[in-house]
Amino acid sequence: MRARLSEFNPQSFSFHTDPVLILNEFWSPEERARFRAAMGHQKWTSLSDLPETSHAFPNCGNWAKAQIQAAEASLLMNRLALPCVIDYMESFPQIKGRHVSFNYYSYAMGDCLSLHDDTDQGYGPAPGVLPPTRRLAVVGYYHERWEPNWGGELLVYETSPGPAGTKRLGVTHCIIPEPGSLVIFSVPRVHRVARVDPLAGINRRLSTAGWLMTEH
Repeated sequence: MRARLSEFNPQSFSFHTDPVLILNEFWSPEERARFRAAMGHQKWTSLSDLPETSHAFPNCGNWAKAQIQAAEASLLMNRLALPCVIDYMESFPQIKGRHVSFNYYSYAMGDCLSLHDDTDQGYGPAPGVLPPTRRLAVVGYYHERWEPNWGGELLVYETSPGPAGTKRLGVTHCIIPEPGSLVIFSVPRVHRVARVDPLAGINRRLSTAGWLMTEH
């Protein structure tokens, strides 16, 4: 489903029946400016300095990530407290705990993220301990402007049976990273970030991305 936040009814929406939600104009210009200012005070780590991640996502450029400060994390979580999000997260049986994991991301010209479905979690309290289960992936966009020919789209796929027991992927959503928009989708779901085109120049695709998780 795609809608402007002002036109969206979170009580009538369910991720069980519509697994991808795109909300335009979710973040105001003032909120986007606040997140960009906060990003400017953070220490960024490039993909080349993340050995496990760069091994899992080769040839994806050299995008960067940074931690979110407590104030902006609190703002993000408060804005995500939508009835449809809460209802979906609480719909799973025998929940013992709830967890979140979010970071800032910066994609420049030549950066991308290859196909994955968010099930290779690499997140756990200790070796041998099962990590929380990722339930909803959340992406928000904070750059000032983004043109359609700059690339960086979030591509979401559906899986269908292929010949000889293989699986076939088909694109269900091609989502331009419009400033101020928010995307939420249920996990697992195959997706990728298209490469940022040279036409983007010095402009960067600035986002928060992460997961809402349950522990069982």
